[in-house]
This record gives sequence, structure tokens and C-alpha cells, in this order.
Amino acid sequence: MVQMTNLYFTLLFVYLCRGQRSNPDGERSSCDHCDQWLTCNCSHGGFTRVPIVTGRALTLDLSFNDITVVTSEDLTGHRRLRVLSLHGNGVATIHPSAFDSLWSLEELDLSDNQLTALNDKWLVRLRRLALGGPALEKLKRGDLSGVTELDELTVHGNNLTSYESGALGDVWPLGRVTLSLHGPFLKNTTLASAVLADVTYPETPLVLEDLHLIGNESVQPFRESARRRVRKMAFNNILVSDEAIVNFLVVMDGVPLTSLFMDGVTLTGEGRWEGAKQTDLKSIDEFFVRNVVVYVMPCNTSHLLSSLQYLDLSDNLLTDLTLAETMCNGDGTMKDLRVLNVSGNALKSLLTVSRQVTKLSKLTHLDISRTGYSSMPEACSWPSTLRYLNISGAKLTTITPSFLLIMPVLRELHLSGNKLLKLPPGWLFPNLQTLTIQANTLNRFNRADLQSYRRLQDLRAGQNKFACSCDFVYFLKSGIKGGEDVHLADGEESYVCDSPLYLQGEPVGQVQLSIVVCQRVLFVSVSCGVALFVGILLCVLLWRLHAFWYVKMTWAWLRAKRSSMRRRRRRRDRTGSEELPSYDAFVSYSERDASWVENFLVPELEEPRENDEDSVDQGTLRPLTLCLHKRDFLPGHWIVDNIMSAMERSRRTVFVLSENFVQSDWCRYELDFSHFQLFDGNAGGDEAILILLEPLSKDDIPKRFCKLRKLMSSTTYLEWPRDEERIGEFWRSLRHALRGEDQNDD
Repeated sequence: MVQMTNLYFTLLFVYLCRGQRSNPDGERSSCDHCDQWLTCNCSHGGFTRVPIVTGRALTLDLSFNDITVVTSEDLTGHRRLRVLSLHGNGVATIHPSAFDSLWSLEELDLSDNQLTALNDKWLVRLRRLALGGPALEKLKRGDLSGVTELDELTVHGNNLTSYESGALGDVWPLGRVTLSLHGPFLKNTTLASAVLADVTYPETPLVLEDLHLIGNESVQPFRESARRRVRKMAFNNILVSDEAIVNFLVVMDGVPLTSLFMDGVTLTGEGRWEGAKQTDLKSIDEFFVRNVVVYVMPCNTSHLLSSLQYLDLSDNLLTDLTLAETMCNGDGTMKDLRVLNVSGNALKSLLTVSRQVTKLSKLTHLDISRTGYSSMPEACSWPSTLRYLNISGAKLTTITPSFLLIMPVLRELHLSGNKLLKLPPGWLFPNLQTLTIQANTLNRFNRADLQSYRRLQDLRAGQNKFACSCDFVYFLKSGIKGGEDVHLADGEESYVCDSPLYLQGEPVGQVQLSIVVCQRVLFVSVSCGVALFVGILLCVLLWRLHAFWYVKMTWAWLRAKRSSMRRRRRRRDRTGSEELPSYDAFVSYSERDASWVENFLVPELEEPRENDEDSVDQGTLRPLTLCLHKRDFLPGHWIVDNIMSAMERSRRTVFVLSENFVQSDWCRYELDFSHFQLFDGNAGGDEAILILLEPLSKDDIPKRFCKLRKLMSSTTYLEWPRDEERIGEFWRSLRHALRGEDQNDD
């Protein structure tokens, strides 16, 4: 085991030694992280020397490596290289001829290295140069002698202790200068003055970073800039006191400064700037303040900015009270102000903001977004000159006519990030061209809403809670396809359904709604029409098939049958028997045929004559008993019950058929119930007996009397003879039919 371990370490040692010989310390590595645009990103690669890259590279980023030396051979062959960054390395030495082959180089970044001084070999085509860092301590004349002109120069000289006048003065023309001179402004203002004197020109923007301006002495270097009539100045990451501000304003008194930018400023004073009341800075037309730790900019200095045209106080700590102080309670001191940005502050009252800007008669752009307005004023007055208004992210729930009034020249209105339920009235903005109302609580809008904006061209209304109704989906699809005058500038993907639930999350442009949902009135109308037509057709069919009659008769028969069963039950309980007094026949006839029944049928059957041949032949026979509705129905009972009872108590049912019978409703009832009785196992009688008073064919019988029609087809019926000689035969046949059961018994 020990021998194996020793062998392992021996092999590892040999491998490492061979690796060092094949790649000895200092040997150049390669970097192949180049894209199709010949930009090679070799940053954060851990390189200790400039790596080998393709000679066709246009951009080479070597930042944040461990390169300490740039030799004369490292960049040989890169004649096409235009951008080189060595930022954030440990470069301490650059060979005098290291950049000799870089004839096309336009941008070079040597910042944040260990260079304590610079050589005098630079490139005549260079346009952007960044140099310096914590190790840069001196600059001497001639260090940049090879640089003829620059578009941008950045010098990190926070620890600069030696500067020879003119070291940066040979660079001309000079486009933009950024200086970090923290140490010189604190400890050596003479050095700082010399630097500013070399780089300040009227048309050259001057940017100063990482400064602490505490007292009068720290602002004296700016006299060189004032003397050279600087017009554009910017301060990034500075700390300044009241005294320094006052002295700066005094130093810049009368200087034609047109632009002043301040980003990342900490004011350590109390806003006591009275000493600068007499200074004149009316030439400033652009004033930008951002990320400033300050609660108020005193009104007593606003006269210095009376001709100010651009004021940016965004992302600060302004409140309603401090804004009022800054704007001098809206007295119009900043009469020339055209652009005002107070977004991202702790403002709560729209009414206060309105009062501060009402008298600014030249104001065209107002940004009061990303605030926390907690209430909607009943009325607000805004400058009629406004062309751009941004109230995004202000928690507004509605835009009322009394809030905005008419804004005749407004071109852009931004209302995103609020809680608006609908678009603001279009007639308030007759010239509005761009409306942004994203991320609100809009449910829908339609063509009429947009048509109220007479000149609207671009609309951004996505990311809302849209209710995808048919009208809205159709309208929005038309807008997405360019079928509307207004262009949806934020794209189709921004419009997503929130309701109904089954469409939630679905892009409006992809929603397909059925005609049942979209044309509900038409669908219901057509459906009702079809249903009505089908219903009518069905009713006609049922009527033709007599279905209603059968249902009606069935219901009546069942009801009567039930009533009959109850009567039988009661009779059985009283007498112990269900026997009913019987009739020989129940006679069903029309009231119009009553004379024939009463004058011929009843006397002939119930009162036989002595010389009746039938009586003689048959011996002594009992007379027949007939049940007639006029005579035998019980008064006070339901007529259907009487009919059913009569049929149950009769052995036969005689139908006196005629045209009158067919047209009689009650005869139909009796015929109908007889129809049912024939299928009832408890019925007392046999088949019906048909008497035709007049010639009547089967076709004259209604088709719904299918049983009767069948009987007429299969059963012999009696016809009342027109010849008197055959009348006797008719009565004998009728008696025989009625007494058929008795005869069979005999």
C-alpha cells in the first residue's frame, strides 16, 4: 500500500514537471472567445500575459485579468484592432513600442492599473482614452504628446500628487472630459486648478466625480473653468456643504453656463444660500438633479435659475411641503421653465403639484410619475401649454373632467401603473397622439372610446384585466391587424384575457369565441324560431295523428275509472257485494236523433207488443232495459262518471250512428269511452252494436276512432231501413243482438 502511494505521488510530480516545461511561466495562452463581429471577450480569464487572439479582431476585451506587463510583441499583428481594454489588471509596465502596430486603434482603456506614470508613445488615431487609477501619482508634459485629439478623455487621478502644467493641454480638440480628483480638491487645489485649466474649453462638457466640496478653498479650482467660460458641467457622487454651494455660485457668477447636471449628491448643510442672492446664473436652461440626499432646495436661490428651462428633481426625497418651497409656492419665479421632472419622490397631493406649475406659462413637459397620490382632487389647473404629461404609477383610480380640464395641445399622456377602470374622456385632449395606460384595471374599451380622441395614433393599453367579450375581442383583433386608425404600439402579446375564467391567461388575439357566445340574441332568436317551427310542426303532426285526443281521452278515462273503483269499494264496504243493477244496453246517440230513440227504439225494446212475432216465437221474455243519458244519468255527478258508470252497468253499448252523432261532442266522449272499455278486462259488456240511421261509410268516421272504423270493417252493423217492410226484420235483428248472451245461456 505504501509503495502504491509513493508511485502515485512520483507520477504526479513527473506530470506536473512536464506540464511546467511544456507551458513555462510567462508563456502566452490563447483566447478564442470571438464572435461573428470579431469581438473577442477575454475578460475574467485569469490571463497573466496578453493572450494570443486572431489578427482579424476588431475589439479585444482583456479587462479584469492578472496582466502586469505589456511587451513589444504582445500586440504585434493587430493592425485592424479598434478597441482595446486593459481595465482592472495589474499592468505596471508598458513597453514603449507596445502599441506601435495598432494604427487603427480608436479606443483604449488603461484605467485601474498599477501605472504610476505614462510613456510618451501614443496613437494619433485614438479618439477615446481612459487612464489612471489608485496607483497613478504623476502626470508630466509629453505623456500624451502622441495624441492629437480625443472625443472622450477619462482620468482617474484621485491620488494624483504631481502634475506638470500642460500635461493634458496638448490634446485638442477635446470632446468630453471626465475627471476623478478627490485628493487634489481636498489637499492640493493648485494641482486641481492646473488640471482644470488644461482641459476646460467652452464647448467641452466637463464631468467631475468623487469630490468633497466642504469650504471656500475646495471650490477655488473652478475659477479656471469660469475663466475659460465653461458651458456644460456635471457632478457625479459629490458631497457639498452650504458654504461650498454659495462659493461655487459666486465663482460661476456671470459665466454663460447653460447646462448643470448633478447625480448622486449629498447636501450636508441646511439650505442657507442667502450669500448667493446677488449672483447671476440666468443662462442655465437645463438643470438635472438626481439621487440627491436633500429635503428641500431653498426658494431664496430660485432667482438664480429664473431663466432655467429644464429641471429634473426625480428620485429624491421631496415631499409636498419641500416641493412647494423649491417652486416658491407656485409664484412663477421659474417663468422660462419648459421641462419639469419630479418623479420618484414622496409626493401625496396632486392639488399641491398643480398649484406649483399653474403659472409656468412655458411648461411643455411635466413628469409627476412614481409617486403616492392618495386622493383625487375635485379640480386641478394645469398649464395649457403642456404637450407631455406623465402620471404613471400614481395609484389613480379615475380621471375626471374636473381633474384635468381641457388640455388643448397635449400630445402625450402616460397613465400606466394606476388603477383606472376606463379610458379618460377623449374630448379633454383634442390633439392627443400617444396614450399609455398599461397595467391598470381596464376591463375593456371599444371603437367609440377611441373615436373620442380625434388625433390619437399610438395606444399602449396592455397588461390590464380584460374581460374578453365578443365585441372587445373582435375590436382588438381588428386593431392588432391594423384595421383601426389607432396603432396598438405595445404588441399583441400584451393583451391577455382575465375573464371569463375559461379564457384567463389567453392572448386576446388568439381567442376564438363561438356564435353561441358572440351572437347570443341572434342565436336565441334563431333557436326560438326553429323550436317554434318544430313545435308547430310537431303539434300539426300530433294533431293529424290525433295524439292530443288520445291523451285527453286517456286522462279522462283513467280519472273516471279511478272514480268508478272508489264507488265500487264504497259499495262493497256497505253491502259486501260489487254487483250493479244492469242494463241490457247503454244507448249512445245524438240529441238531434233523440226523437228516433224515444219514439221508435225505446218503445220497441222496452214495451214489446202482444202480437210481436218475436215474443210469440220466444215465449214469455222479459222486456229489455235501456240506459239513456237523458233519463238514467244521476244528476249532480260528473258527466264522464255517468258515462263510465252507464257503460259498466250495461251488457251492450248501442251506438246510433249518423252525421249528427259524428258531430256531437258528447257522442264522441261516449264512443271514446266505449273504445277504452273494449280493452278493459273488467268491462261488463261485449262488443258494441252499431245502428246506422242513415247511410254512413267508414270514411265518414273520424280517423281517431280507429276501433270504430275497425268494427265497421269487421263487424256487421244494422242499418235503419228506408223500406217499411223491412223494419220488422231490423227490430228482430236488434233484439237478437241484445239478447245474444241470454240465448246462449239457454
